[in-house]
Amino acid sequence: MQVVVPFSANDPKTRLADILAPDERREFSLSMLEDVLSAIRATGREPRLLTTSAIDIDAPQTVDSRPLTPAVNDVLAEGKPTTATEPTAIVMADLALVTPDALERLFSTSGDVVLAPGRGGGTNALVSRHDEFRVDYHGTSYLDHRRIAGDVGASVTEVDSHRLATDVDESSDLAEVLIHSDGSACRWLRKAGFSLSVTEGRVAASRDGT
Repeated sequence: MQVVVPFSANDPKTRLADILAPDERREFSLSMLEDVLSAIRATGREPRLLTTSAIDIDAPQTVDSRPLTPAVNDVLAEGKPTTATEPTAIVMADLALVTPDALERLFSTSGDVVLAPGRGGGTNALVSRHDEFRVDYHGTSYLDHRRIAGDVGASVTEVDSHRLATDVDESSDLAEVLIHSDGSACRWLRKAGFSLSVTEGRVAASRDGT
């Protein structure tokens, strides 16, 4: 199985701009990527980075500046028609809570297409074992991927996992990292002055001095 991790290297995580400066968003994004790559390697697999531009990180890289959907679809189409296509896993780079156990569950679940839905209807990780399956990451991609799989006659299995469902896009997501992770992303947040606070019974991540 090949495991591919898409990464947006150009102005990443713009929805965190309310709380992080541009250079901080890049550093935090790289720390989450390190956590994802480490978790994949702990399953015994070597990840490949699909990045919009080359970055200084210890992993094989394919540079593709196109939007996510066509870039990933080219990866899925790489198999030779005369041989069985190698199963391909696509794991997003902002799954800061991910663990080797959560990934192993994804990788080992049977089905032509295995989906790990994110909150809000996205698709945070998937495995494709079907030659004709392709992705569409716009909008509620989880529903789109179920439809696309049905259109090509592929069976679909869903993996219900809090750690795979939690991607970090907005400031409200940072508390999840501080609560459920002790990896590079959590350490980066703490070094940057973030800690947990409780306001009106709600737990959130707040920064020293804010």
